[in-house]
Amino acid sequence: MENGRVDFPFPYQPYNIQQQFMQALYSALDQGKVGIFESPTGTGKSLSLICGALSWLTDYEEKRKNEAAALLQEGETALTTPATEPPGTSSSTELDWITDFVQKKAERDLVSKLKEEELKRKKREERLEMIRNNAQLKYAMKRKSCEDDEAFKLLEQSKEDQTEAQGEDEELLVAEYESDDESKTSSRLNTAEDDLDDELVEEHVAKIYYCSRTHSQLAQFVHEVQKSPFSKDISLVTLGSRQNLCINEEVRRLGSIQRINDRCMEMQKNKHEKHQPEEGGKRKRSAANSVCPYNKALAKQQMRDDILASVHDIEQMLKLGRETHSCPYYSTRLAVPSAQLVVLPYQMLLHEATRKAAGVQLKGQVVIIDEAHNLSDTLSCIHSAELTGAQLCRAHSQLSQYTVRFKSRLKAKNLMYIKQILFVIEGLIRALGGKVGQNPQSQATQTGTELHTINNFLFMAQIDNINLFKLQRYFEKSMISRKLGGFVEKYAGSGVSLHTQSHANKENRRTEGLNRYLKTLQSNQSVPPVLPENHQGSAEAEKVLSVSPMMQVEGFFMALTNSNTDGRVVVHKQGILSESSVRFLLLNPAVHFAQVLKECRAVIIAGGTMQPVSDFKQELLFSAGVGEERITEFSCGHVIPPENILPLVLCSGPSGQELDFTFQKRDSPHMMDETGRILSNICNVVPGGVVCFFPSYEYSRRIVSHWEASGALARLANKKKIFQEPKKANQVEQVLNEFSRCIQRCAVDSSGLTGALLFSVVGGKMSEGINFSDDLGRCVVMVGMPYPNIKSPELQEKMSYLDKHMSHSGGRSPGQALIENLCMKAVNQSIGRAIRHRGDYSSMVLCDRRYSRPATLAKLPTWIKDRTSTHATFGSAFAALRKVRNTL
Repeated sequence: MENGRVDFPFPYQPYNIQQQFMQALYSALDQGKVGIFESPTGTGKSLSLICGALSWLTDYEEKRKNEAAALLQEGETALTTPATEPPGTSSSTELDWITDFVQKKAERDLVSKLKEEELKRKKREERLEMIRNNAQLKYAMKRKSCEDDEAFKLLEQSKEDQTEAQGEDEELLVAEYESDDESKTSSRLNTAEDDLDDELVEEHVAKIYYCSRTHSQLAQFVHEVQKSPFSKDISLVTLGSRQNLCINEEVRRLGSIQRINDRCMEMQKNKHEKHQPEEGGKRKRSAANSVCPYNKALAKQQMRDDILASVHDIEQMLKLGRETHSCPYYSTRLAVPSAQLVVLPYQMLLHEATRKAAGVQLKGQVVIIDEAHNLSDTLSCIHSAELTGAQLCRAHSQLSQYTVRFKSRLKAKNLMYIKQILFVIEGLIRALGGKVGQNPQSQATQTGTELHTINNFLFMAQIDNINLFKLQRYFEKSMISRKLGGFVEKYAGSGVSLHTQSHANKENRRTEGLNRYLKTLQSNQSVPPVLPENHQGSAEAEKVLSVSPMMQVEGFFMALTNSNTDGRVVVHKQGILSESSVRFLLLNPAVHFAQVLKECRAVIIAGGTMQPVSDFKQELLFSAGVGEERITEFSCGHVIPPENILPLVLCSGPSGQELDFTFQKRDSPHMMDETGRILSNICNVVPGGVVCFFPSYEYSRRIVSHWEASGALARLANKKKIFQEPKKANQVEQVLNEFSRCIQRCAVDSSGLTGALLFSVVGGKMSEGINFSDDLGRCVVMVGMPYPNIKSPELQEKMSYLDKHMSHSGGRSPGQALIENLCMKAVNQSIGRAIRHRGDYSSMVLCDRRYSRPATLAKLPTWIKDRTSTHATFGSAFAALRKVRNTL
């Protein structure tokens, strides 16, 4: 291993760049490096990651096994060899026997430990081998599981009457909170993840954690593993959310992920509490008796072994779970310790609380983060939080009604913490310029944006006297957010009053306004406060209102516990309280990435386009304490022949108009007309699909409106059918299908059209994750440079933070470098959509003279930069396009 590895198992003869990739990856893992790996899409990056990483893991485990065997042999030899005393030293000291005893004991302990580890390894391998080869055993276990399931259902039915006898709404009461000090808590945490049966949990073996952005990308990676030479020998488990893995139809039909989580957690908690003994003759408060029929120890053990025995994707695991009547969600978590390859989404690895809940342990392990070009933004997004005025008012109203209804049944400490939560929510509403107890849609506020440090915001909201760390612990242990969610789900929209009858006392007079507001939320005629764009129907509105926002409130409270220097609080006042918002903005994502880098043996950060990497290293690695000596970089070219790609920088248009799409000049009619002429010429010579990216939705709307008025749009439509990127995500697939069908039809009919033209937006729904391969993207046009909005308060605060905490380089401030890098990352993601495999070909036209600057060209991916030509006039660029068309 010290000298690396030359040959790697591969399903076919690898490209040279794949061989180089695997060798560099193997070396980085072996040396415990933090590696930044760039391999363009279409070069087989996934297979290179799989074969390179699993080759290292195989060698590493073999090396550890041999070292352990050598140590074991050495230890046993030392124990059986009697110690010999040098002559003349017998009377040197009377304590030699103690030293010898201690040494022998240490040797015996080491031998015992090594024997125990070897025994565990052999048992694990024998069990997996038995599961793989003994189909008869699997069917016997499946039949027994079905019989147990039938018996379980009969048992549950017999308990229904007992459940009703426990008292109305018993399951909605928060758990009794006994102590603020976690060390004094004798009971286990009330989370389903901690309720896994102890006897099923094993020690963690050496493993690789692979994470990516979406479940579809993870499924694609698993399919690549199934095609690899390691598919028969590797134990792999895919982790996902309850929404993806739950097979309990009663829970799945709840729809929203929050409802599914709440219901599942309650059912697992019920299972745990049923076995708790009574203390001092006093019955402890427990939840409803409903228990999930798929959460049985024997069934989970069987499914765990089945998962480890062969590689499954999520769909296959769901099918397996239904066959074995076992929960895939909890079975996969049981499989994590023994798995050699764990596949999971970004947030499950990068968010500490979620990581712990999933049973992910990073100490000494390897992490591979794929599609990591936006890793910094992803970390910031995962650890940021936002609340609208409508959500705050709804949370305050619901929690107030909950308190009124159950006041006589809640313990004093529960009431104390609930009042503190209400007090903090009131402070947040005041910070937005509103008042509690009134409809947020009818409350006017000032307009404007304010930025505060965390401490200043706490003082401004007058909540600096509240210990948010204690509230955070209370949220975790009492499960108040989930209890309130169940309370709202049960009563919202049902017409049942959520508060007790009014009495002429001070408490009810104070909550009367809240009660009136809650009634308006229940009314079918009321308009729900702040609905998302895709929740306009009344049925969807009722769904939004029947879900408590307390989970979001809890997340915002947790965000406020960050260090004062690592984040800012942004207060957006929109003139109406319901539309105003308070947002926590994380400025230092390295603070949450540092633990991953510190615990792991090696971290590999991979992507198709990782350029530019300078800010990435500065913001995420150096700031997290990683030294330059631990960082290694690898970037490879593309597998396509050089003549299959034609990147052009266009400095002027057909009429000689200089292309300068700065904010001050891009709206001029001359610039818009020139852009139309460029597209018209391109559509004349490029067959198939042309994709044109604009810097923003607003600019796309303005330029298309101008072309419509001038007739340029009609002229373009005579050559190619025009499609526009939809604003709604659920319409993207439909537009892409129509775009593809149009290109296919134009290739065979004689309509006169040469293909289709798609107007898209940088950073939109089609600039990432969509493949414009083959005829779908024979040319990609980039109009202008998509710089972010420099006037954004959040961006200005981020730039200010970087200027203060990062070092200057190249004569530019870190804030200026951030703006340029954000722009070029977006460009690289967009233009990389066109080349997707070895036989593909495409041209890329960058329309703006600023692309010709050496510093800007340097930020393009190497495989594009090396082939880019700059054209001062349109004529030479157009000639190059015509030549490529004739050649290919």
